[in-house]
Amino acid sequence: MTAHVLILCTHNSARSVLAEGMLNHWAARLGVDVRAHSAGSAPSGRVHPLALEVLATAGIDTQGLRSKGWDEFSRPGAPRLAAVITVCDSAAAEACPVFSGAAGAEPARVHWGYPDPSRAGDDQAARRRAFELTRQALGYRLLQLLALPLAAMDGAALQSALVTIGRT
Repeated sequence: MTAHVLILCTHNSARSVLAEGMLNHWAARLGVDVRAHSAGSAPSGRVHPLALEVLATAGIDTQGLRSKGWDEFSRPGAPRLAAVITVCDSAAAEACPVFSGAAGAEPARVHWGYPDPSRAGDDQAARRRAFELTRQALGYRLLQLLALPLAAMDGAALQSALVTIGRT
């Protein structure tokens, strides 16, 4: 059964989109039955061009990536989520809607905070470096997530494993 992972960031324009693109790319490459989604509490309606650029440069398909609200994942018929990961501090502090987890349980929730790369430096080169470093840092944790025996883990074990990954 597919493990659905929702990555949240307030505007769903950079960090969460980077994570969605990379997790789906690597899950497909590694043959792991995981599907990533991203959303925001106040979506900007656009994906930051540098997020798309660093993903494309890394060989990751960006087609279909879009900025969307988290309400899409709390509606009837939304995928049952194994985990919800917040990647920005403002989204972590917000009251999230109730998301459906497997077998009606709440999904595992964890916060993996990253600075906003779009606020790095005053020039395009500094921001591009910040986006690439954020992509690499997220990727390190996402590859650890994909190494987990997700199909064999209950919610508590997944929660614990995600917290441990977040400490690295």
